[in-house]
Amino acid sequence: MAIPDYQSIMLPLLKLASDKKVHSLRTAIEKLAHQFSLTAEEREELLPSGRQATFDNRVGWARTYLKKAELLTSPKRGYFEITARGLDVLKQNPETITWQYLMQFEEFVEFQSPKEKTAVSSTPLVNDKVDDQTPEEEMETVYQQLREELASELLDAIKGCTPTFFEHLVVDLLVKMGYGGTRKDAGEAIGKSGDGGIDGIIKEDRLGLDIVYIQAKKWDGNVIGRPEIQKFAGALQGQRARKGVFITTSTFTQHARDFVSRIDSKIVLIDGEQLAQLMIDYDMGVSRIATYDIKRVDSDYFTDV
Repeated sequence: MAIPDYQSIMLPLLKLASDKKVHSLRTAIEKLAHQFSLTAEEREELLPSGRQATFDNRVGWARTYLKKAELLTSPKRGYFEITARGLDVLKQNPETITWQYLMQFEEFVEFQSPKEKTAVSSTPLVNDKVDDQTPEEEMETVYQQLREELASELLDAIKGCTPTFFEHLVVDLLVKMGYGGTRKDAGEAIGKSGDGGIDGIIKEDRLGLDIVYIQAKKWDGNVIGRPEIQKFAGALQGQRARKGVFITTSTFTQHARDFVSRIDSKIVLIDGEQLAQLMIDYDMGVSRIATYDIKRVDSDYFTDV
């Protein structure tokens, strides 16, 4: 089955604590994973940030919301137990416990409300639409949406540049990624090969232990097929080269990708979408407008010496 959302976890988590014992969050996560019949792959699935397992995050937030509604309490860090209110809720035998269900409790409403209320409005910061995502998932979803929009705008800007500018852009990016030694050395390599299938040459590392050949194709609509890649591979063979990077503002056909996976030369294909994402990753052609630090409690600080 799919990984349950945090709302689907709240009732099973509360029932797990119905024995009135103190439970560790880690043990609860393992028991709930077994209860939901999660596979090893589902247990290992990470949030987009790659810093925490998705299921662990959702169990953690299910516990947080139950605590804010005072259905659970924490006798010590990393542990929880049921409260009298939590037992009363279970006696009512609810089919589910959701975010909306918890809004009946004043403490949970206050948790959802602004810290500072004004005379103009004291409306809680809640939405009519129930969101099944945890706060981290919501933030990362919005982040990915913003990033995809930025990548689309960036690719449009690239397509509006001249082919010469695009060749320089490609080399600038490779230098940012650690190739080519200095920008001056890399820049002098553009167009020096004289081969129709090669647009530039760049050092693989600062010492120049190997050479990477570049093909930069600024195409707006045409898909790059196998013939173009074969031409580039032939140009590499003519130079007795082993490595090449083919970068385009367009896309590659599956036949083209299959071809490079079967030849001896190592050719990396970078399409327009990947190019834009790499430029974002390496701060090329973009500017930072805001930074948000997401913090959590430092457990080591609170460990008794």
